[in-house]
Amino acid sequence: MDIALIADDTKKELMTQFCIAYCGILSKHHICATSTTGKYVSEATGLEIEKLLAGEHGGEQQIASRISYNEIDVLLYFRNTTPDENGWSETEYNLLRLCDVHNVPVATNIATAEVLICALDRGDLDWREIVNPRSDYNRRRRGVIG
Repeated sequence: MDIALIADDTKKELMTQFCIAYCGILSKHHICATSTTGKYVSEATGLEIEKLLAGEHGGEQQIASRISYNEIDVLLYFRNTTPDENGWSETEYNLLRLCDVHNVPVATNIATAEVLICALDRGDLDWREIVNPRSDYNRRRRGVIG
């Protein structure tokens, strides 16, 4: 499965601790993350993480694009819980909307992230393999992998 990680500055340590705790499960999947989040998690866990652009430089939009193409199966987005004076950002709203449109499970806090990761480990999210065009399931059907 393809898992995307995004953590606002105030949540990067929490995301790192979460990934340390669930490193065994996460190591079985492809992980991409915005640049700094990916760096912190990779250094703390040794996980191989595809690092995208920093969030403020387009990393969140890169993840949004992958969600639009059904190339992300789970989004863990630990976000700042207090909006700035302008409210929630348009990018944040768009990410969550795209997850709704494409039926991508998303966690915005550690409690929901734990439920999703445990469900992933049990196989409860295997239905995503059929939806994701890059999944091993679909690559086998097209004869791309043996």
